[in-house]
Amino acid sequence: MRTHLNRGAVALATAFLAALATAPSATASDATAPASAATAPHARLSTAFVLPGAKVYPEGIAADARTGDVYVGSYADGTVYRARPGRRTAEVFLPAGTDGRDTANGLRVDDRGRLWVTDSTTGVAVYDTATGTRLAHFEAAGGTPFFINDLTLTPDGTAYLTDSFRAVVYRVTPADLARGTGTLQAAYDLGRPSGGVFLNGIVSDPRGRYLLTVDMAAGDLYRIDLGSGAVRRVALHGAADVKAADGLHLSPGGTLRVVHNTTNTLTRWQLSADGTRARLTGTLTDPDLQIPTTLTRSHGRTLVVRSQFDKGGPLTPSTGSPTTFTIAAVRGL
Repeated sequence: MRTHLNRGAVALATAFLAALATAPSATASDATAPASAATAPHARLSTAFVLPGAKVYPEGIAADARTGDVYVGSYADGTVYRARPGRRTAEVFLPAGTDGRDTANGLRVDDRGRLWVTDSTTGVAVYDTATGTRLAHFEAAGGTPFFINDLTLTPDGTAYLTDSFRAVVYRVTPADLARGTGTLQAAYDLGRPSGGVFLNGIVSDPRGRYLLTVDMAAGDLYRIDLGSGAVRRVALHGAADVKAADGLHLSPGGTLRVVHNTTNTLTRWQLSADGTRARLTGTLTDPDLQIPTTLTRSHGRTLVVRSQFDKGGPLTPSTGSPTTFTIAAVRGL
């Protein structure tokens, strides 16, 4: 039964990703900044490290602040790679199919060295980074189609996960984690604000006041108040929207970095003190980003996943075969 459900979810996920390539809302002119907005002329793009394999198609990334290790997940088969500091090639940390994992989308490392990995076809699993042992797992309830996409962790240790199809944000509390297993429970329902919502990236305020999540189809950024539960659109200044937005990263100073996948664009925003407004402060568009899906920050640089989804991967139409799969390092944005 589980295999049947996973194959159906994979088919839906592939259709979802294919739609991103042809959706009229995801155009370069939509995602890039207007002429009056800030650009990033001094941003430098290089290769941080290589991912071994011919058809990796990476999607998620997470940095371990304690060790400097960086973890990358494969959308193609669920492999999780680990890049050690100073190494030019990553190693396999969790092989494909470990614990029945079909994909590895969103990744985060918590302050106790536990690696959280979402599988769009099932839910989320938590691993010990020292041993690779699975410590906990939580699965989405059946019924309507789901796509477990990204996740974030708040200062109290609670995880929040986006569901791209159901337009809800799930919550896994420290008490849930201690129990080790269960069904994902929806904490917030965004009510399908785009009429076919595709929630994607999610980040949390370092002070634990709110979450930010993006509707990549409509180009809206949402603020979820963790105290009241109120959901509101963030007012964006300097650009009309955040269409094609995928992964997000929020720094303690209120700098929000956004990956726009099908337009090969990165944007940088400065949030207001309460997170209700965002001002565009930088834009970088470069085909060498190779359909970026998400990013993280490590040692003063931005690490960006180059998915190459359009090179024989889940995006259609395909434009050829992939080159070596790498993680980009961006300085100056």
